Amino acid sequence: MLSDSMSLPLTIFTALAERKDLLMALTDRLGRIEWVNQAFAERTGLSDDSLTGQKFFTALGFKSQLNVQQTYIREQLLKGESFKFELSYQTHDDRECWLLIDGQPIRDAEGITNKYAVMSTDITLRKLTEKDLEKTNQELEIRVQQRTVALTQEKEKLEQTLQQLQKAQLQLIQSEKMSSLGQLVAGVAHEINNPVNFIYGNLTPATEYTENLLHLLQCYQHHYPNPIPQLKAEIEATEIDFIIEDLPKILSSLKVGADRIREIVLSLRNFSRLDEAELKKVDIHTGIDSTLMILHSRLKVKSNCPEIRVIKEYGQLPLVECYAGQVNQVFMNIIANAIDALEDLVMSEQCFIIYNKATDKGHLTNGYPTIRIRTKLTEDEQVLICIADNGSGISEEIRKRLFDPFFTTKAIGKGTGLGLSISYQIVVEKHQGQIECYSELGKGTEFIISIPVKQTKNNKE
Repeated sequence: MLSDSMSLPLTIFTALAERKDLLMALTDRLGRIEWVNQAFAERTGLSDDSLTGQKFFTALGFKSQLNVQQTYIREQLLKGESFKFELSYQTHDDRECWLLIDGQPIRDAEGITNKYAVMSTDITLRKLTEKDLEKTNQELEIRVQQRTVALTQEKEKLEQTLQQLQKAQLQLIQSEKMSSLGQLVAGVAHEINNPVNFIYGNLTPATEYTENLLHLLQCYQHHYPNPIPQLKAEIEATEIDFIIEDLPKILSSLKVGADRIREIVLSLRNFSRLDEAELKKVDIHTGIDSTLMILHSRLKVKSNCPEIRVIKEYGQLPLVECYAGQVNQVFMNIIANAIDALEDLVMSEQCFIIYNKATDKGHLTNGYPTIRIRTKLTEDEQVLICIADNGSGISEEIRKRLFDPFFTTKAIGKGTGLGLSISYQIVVEKHQGQIECYSELGKGTEFIISIPVKQTKNNKE
């Protein structure tokens, strides 16, 4: 029978007891049944009298399933406090079902727990739904992972395609640049070489004729030391003695100038070597010297900027099998970058020379800006070309990206970010060599190029 000593209002408890989906019982502090609702009796198949005195979980046939919860339930009963947990069990047809067990203490007027209201709710549908949801989530996670892997692979393919496109673009740009350079060199050779050769070829007879005329004039002066007054006045007006002294010097300077022009044209031809589309054995030092000749104007003294000194420490090298024009392009890119770095250092007011504007002279503050070029042959038949400058150096972050296509630290319009990338392709991919950069802020930068003396058969093909 139900008692009015329950903490729940009797009407509410009675309403709950009449529910068919809720198994209810009143137990003592030891969990022994004193009362059950009809749903509980129907579940067990026993009468109320038969259930009285039995343990709640034993009556339901769940004693073996309570191994984990036994300690917890015992502690709560001894303390007179509530307990709540989920219980899983197998039905006679081997289905897994779930119950939510909720035990609430019933206290007397003095607040001492003397009974428990225990309710059991079937939550099988909820647990099955949760399992289905968990399974769905796992399937979704697997699909997401698979899709992520697929997207990652697609991204890698796109990156590879982009790199291939960039390489193709670089090769196209390189080909266009070399083609344009070839046309320029051909034009220079045709437009300058012919008139220079004409001048140079006529300088020798012109010098001989001049020497003969001067000799004849000196003979006249010797045999006719006292010319008539009118002729004497004309001689003094034309300063004939000065002409006799200066004319040979003028002819000599013309020859020096013509020689210089011929050297420049030859350097341009040696630099481009566009007529050599195949691998040939060449002198690396000639390529470096030709590059320096072309860059000579940038190495000279400029306003408020000292001369950039070039120190060459050439070793004994054999002829190297390579694409000479392309290798010279690498030298051009690296040396031009070194010049840029030294000029930037001067322009940033970390000047090598402090000038006195009044006297147009200056004194050194940090040594001359210098480019040092060293070459040597290694034991494993590799030619090393080391090009170093004493500029401001570059940071590690920038150094790691130097050979990336289109990466540049120069202002817009002053750099395309292609020079070192193309140089890397020429050295590494075209010649099976290596190119490395070593730099430290405040201590300059050095590029080390390594090219095998002989190319392998595969690279020749």
